[in-house]
Amino acid sequence: MKALSDDADTELVDLHCHSTASDGILSPTELVSRAKSQGVTLLALTDHDTLGGVPEAQRTGDQLGISVLPGIEFSSRWGKRPVHIVGLNVDSASTTLREAINLREQLRRERAERIAERLEKRGFAGALQGARRWAGDGVIGRPHFARWLVEEGHVEDSARAFKRYLGAGKVGDVKVDWPQLEETIDSIRAAGGTAVLAHPLKYGLTRTLLRRLVSDFLEAGGQAVELLCGRQNPVQTRELRALLDAVAEECGRPAPLFSVGSDFHQPDQPWRELGCVRLPEGVEPVWKLWQTSANNTG
Repeated sequence: MKALSDDADTELVDLHCHSTASDGILSPTELVSRAKSQGVTLLALTDHDTLGGVPEAQRTGDQLGISVLPGIEFSSRWGKRPVHIVGLNVDSASTTLREAINLREQLRRERAERIAERLEKRGFAGALQGARRWAGDGVIGRPHFARWLVEEGHVEDSARAFKRYLGAGKVGDVKVDWPQLEETIDSIRAAGGTAVLAHPLKYGLTRTLLRRLVSDFLEAGGQAVELLCGRQNPVQTRELRALLDAVAEECGRPAPLFSVGSDFHQPDQPWRELGCVRLPEGVEPVWKLWQTSANNTG
């Protein structure tokens, strides 16, 4: 695990972003270079269900003088609801982590085949091959099918592809039995990593359900929550922070640490630009864990 210096408090941190290893537009090298140009000094590459882009990102980070943590965004389930759990500062050599990744790769392959079958029944021949070409060496996701649909002229843009064919309730919305939240957290922690609940405000949950999700996440050993994921309403941020504190108190647990990230995928989305948000003052950042590691070994 990588340890950080105490200077991390003054750094511009982004602990959630994506490259071509999953559904991002930029290669790991291009992503790190862009982060450097945006002033980011601590970056975690968190591609969906893969560590494939991490070695390249870390090599580029070493060349450019930007710290790059190994990370991953795991597809998971809370009951029957899909949720995402980010693993930060994980040991990529962990057998348990590799098994978790391999399982998700298999599930993604099966889902891609089912999406392609459904699209072909709607008259879109060659969908699987097209999505694979867009994915390259990365894991196949719905955004790759969207890009293929745009390329073939079936829709005007990716947003329209999701609205018509790939979004919730549409023909390409294939449900997957991802591993449960508890198993996902165990896999991350077995790899020495920090489990982070990703973008809790994006699941469309009522306040009651969100409190229950956070409670279950903490009870299962989750350590941090993304307080900010891209630009968001400051009122939402304050309300989320208050909810997290209240749930932790009810559970009899310390308040979770806080993470921050852009959820960057492509350059033309300024609300998701690398380094576009900072944690507010007075909160305990997740990187305190790694500063502690540095202090304990110094």
